[in-house]
Amino acid sequence: MVDVAAERERTAGSVGRHYFNAAGAGLMSDSVVETMVDHLRLEQRLGGYEAANHRADDLATVYSAAATLLGAAAHEIACFDSATTALRAIFDALRLGEGDTVIAPRSSYVSQALRLLTLKRYSGVHLEVIPTDATGAMDLQALDYALATASGRVVISAVHIPTSSGLVEPIAEISALGRRFGAITVLDATQSVGHLDIDVRALDIDALVSTGRKYLRGPRGTGLAYVRTGMLDGLGGWAPDVRGSVWTSAEEWTMEAGARQLETWESSVAARLGLGVALNEAISRGQTVTESYLVNFGVRLREGLAAIDGVEVTDPPASLSGLVTFTVNDIAGKQVSALLREARIDSIAVPASHAQWDLGARGIPSIVRVSPHVYNNEDDAVALLDRVTDIAQSGGAR
Repeated sequence: MVDVAAERERTAGSVGRHYFNAAGAGLMSDSVVETMVDHLRLEQRLGGYEAANHRADDLATVYSAAATLLGAAAHEIACFDSATTALRAIFDALRLGEGDTVIAPRSSYVSQALRLLTLKRYSGVHLEVIPTDATGAMDLQALDYALATASGRVVISAVHIPTSSGLVEPIAEISALGRRFGAITVLDATQSVGHLDIDVRALDIDALVSTGRKYLRGPRGTGLAYVRTGMLDGLGGWAPDVRGSVWTSAEEWTMEAGARQLETWESSVAARLGLGVALNEAISRGQTVTESYLVNFGVRLREGLAAIDGVEVTDPPASLSGLVTFTVNDIAGKQVSALLREARIDSIAVPASHAQWDLGARGIPSIVRVSPHVYNNEDDAVALLDRVTDIAQSGGAR
């Protein structure tokens, strides 16, 4: 079981507030912050390059820790400043063009969706957005048909948990269909890494991107990718960099065989070391117990919110995660979130502009999203539910 008291003890931000925004930026542990500050002090004394040399072994363990967490190999891991950058690097490397096909779910996040729409508008890529089934997840029959009729190279741009609901997409089934038709599956796992127990081999996906700042509880400005061995073979470098390439002669260069060929040289070493600590803390805690705790907390919040007059839980039936979304009467999500913050309860409002294929299609202008982590306890849940009740009963009046 998760030792919530211990997690709160080593998380300064859990004191004095009821923090429910892990899906935006999880609270870093004291050890993550101390590691980063210590390295910045080292850079102050020695200079950035020399300080990085002193921590070379620790930097290498970031890749092995990420690989352990995801069930991958270290050479299949690349580090970035965000999941968006990682996703862009992977799609750029795939060099999709006229006649190729990208298939996406309605649960796609705005940054992912806009990248795909850009490929459609400027590169002639065919974009197919798959409808949902009765559970709210991607309709697998519709996906099967889309794959059977797709042209060119085919990429499934999948989502594990979206930004706009607690939905958990059936990734193993999606990737299995993709494999049957020879499609590549690239998974946006920004809301699931550190939240759900993930094994990239069991899911049989080709690539995965995630951020460090959310459920991994790492610092902002960090992200990572898993790229299956061999996926990039024969594609050549889209934007080779000194980090993953060697300039061998006037017009020739070689590239690393693994995922790091997608990286660039410059990064925040302090932030990356902090990410390494966060990864190891997640491994030590255990993803199976973490998933169980967060999913059960999500059930607790959905049941509590659904019992409040004037509150509607907006998660679809297939929402088996700790991320919870709701609306209160006709009050804008941003106003509800602001009223919660006045009571030292942190949530976030997600507008339809962040999820047009989901919230926009459902006619929901905005939702309030709450996302607990292992530092949240029953007192936090009670404070949230009591305050939402007050807001619903008062109609949003202060």
